[in-house]
Amino acid sequence: MYPRLLLRSIESWLDKREILIIYGARQVGKTTLLKTLFEKQDQSLILNCELPVVANILESKDIPTIKGLFGSSKIIGLDEAQKIVNIGSILKIIFDEMPEYKIIATGSSSFDLADKITEPLTGRNIKFRLFPLSLKETGQKNKWIWNLTNLNKMLIYGAYPGVIDLNAEYQRAKLSELSSDYLYKDILIHEQVKNPSVIRKLLTALALQVGSQVSLNELSNLLRVSRSIIEKYLDLLEKSFVIFTLPSFSSNLRNEIKKSCKYYFYDNGIMNALTGNFNLMENRNDTGSLWENFCISERVKANNYANTHGVMYFWRTYDGAEIDLIEVKDGKIDAFEFKWKLKSDIKIPESFKNKYKPQKFSVITPETLDHLVNV
Repeated sequence: MYPRLLLRSIESWLDKREILIIYGARQVGKTTLLKTLFEKQDQSLILNCELPVVANILESKDIPTIKGLFGSSKIIGLDEAQKIVNIGSILKIIFDEMPEYKIIATGSSSFDLADKITEPLTGRNIKFRLFPLSLKETGQKNKWIWNLTNLNKMLIYGAYPGVIDLNAEYQRAKLSELSSDYLYKDILIHEQVKNPSVIRKLLTALALQVGSQVSLNELSNLLRVSRSIIEKYLDLLEKSFVIFTLPSFSSNLRNEIKKSCKYYFYDNGIMNALTGNFNLMENRNDTGSLWENFCISERVKANNYANTHGVMYFWRTYDGAEIDLIEVKDGKIDAFEFKWKLKSDIKIPESFKNKYKPQKFSVITPETLDHLVNV
């Protein structure tokens, strides 16, 4: 079992009244995290909200019946809480009327949980996000040398907990299953998507454009659906933790690209499964895109688990100057460039350096991988 960095953060909130909510894509290890957390706690109980009997009792909003379900336990885990209708108002009742219980809820899709929780639980909840395994987590279990030795493998097959230790044949099979409708099943159920094939084609198109600016109009023409449908599906896929976006960074330099974005995947294995390309790095022509997606997703994990508050961007000008990743934290700017193979010295563009005066410029290669996770 891999240690999860989120565990310590959650434990620090166990003696507080707030309801704790753990978000994450399917199969990233939310249930395992919950079980690990509860192993150390007396009078604790995990309830599977996919079970009709559990859902019926909670949805009844009947306080004595809910207390009967919880029994003598004082710390209650509600796994897959988004399955409960009106879960936000139910959690509010528990928080307000049953203060003796500490509630920890998990959900595989934030769009359903968040929409129904945000308003009822304002000021009553703390949110956490769990991702596929990070370099720090794999390094803690296997030592950092394991990350270096298995880097090529992670670039191809990703780092889902149930995938990372399988052999290549089983990794491909598992990722093919995950990248099918299963990963975004909640979207199909709750949003009543009439044409699931559009989502699959959209994800495949994004996987083929990782590291490039995405044109919604081009996606609309390619998939033969309206731009508004494309925007809706992109939003849902972000909220279900399949993809994330980087907007362009700009101030007032005349030739900066100001209104554009790039999309990345939280896991390289999912991205490769969507294109059906599990070829090794030495047999590919998209190594730069794979490396960029891997590095940026790892940086997202590192910042999230370190609870640093900043915003991430990419930067590019119309004449071709670019920086892969910009981080803005407390008014200070860090810049990153990602190179799978460093053929020459990389310098920060002078126009960016003179205008924004970044405090740090890092070039991340396999040899400097450890710099990526230092936040």
